Formats: sequence, structure tokens, C-alpha cells
Amino acid sequence: MADFSSFGLLGLCIGFLWGIGCSLAILYSIYLGGYRKAVRDSLSPQKPLRFQQALEKILRKQEAERASSGTARVP
Repeated sequence: MADFSSFGLLGLCIGFLWGIGCSLAILYSIYLGGYRKAVRDSLSPQKPLRFQQALEKILRKQEAERASSGTARVP
């Protein structure tokens, strides 16, 4: 380990940070693209089929949780 120079350590740090930075940039662009699509879909008058199916699934899950907890649904 004594032969590992400061340049090697610097290269390792820069390479690691570069890789993390690139990964975060890619994840952010994917997130941002999905967010824009979701906002566009939520504002459209005709909701996409996938949106409707996901909404129905969420509502069924909430109803099941309410039924199992014994609380009545409050509109």
C-alpha cells in the first residue's frame, strides 16, 4: 500500500466522484422526464388507461386497509 501514490488516490477519488455524478445525472433526467409526463397526463381531460388502472388499484388498496382497520370511509 506504500507504493500507492497520491496521484493514484487522486485518480481514484476523481473517478469515483465522476461515476457517482454521472449516475445521479442519469437518474435525475429519468425522474424529471417521468415527472413531466405524469403532470401532462394528470392535466389531460382524458386520462390514459394505465393511469386509470393504477388509480383503481390504489383505491382498492385503501378500501381494504380501511376495512381491516374498522374505520368507516369519510368522503
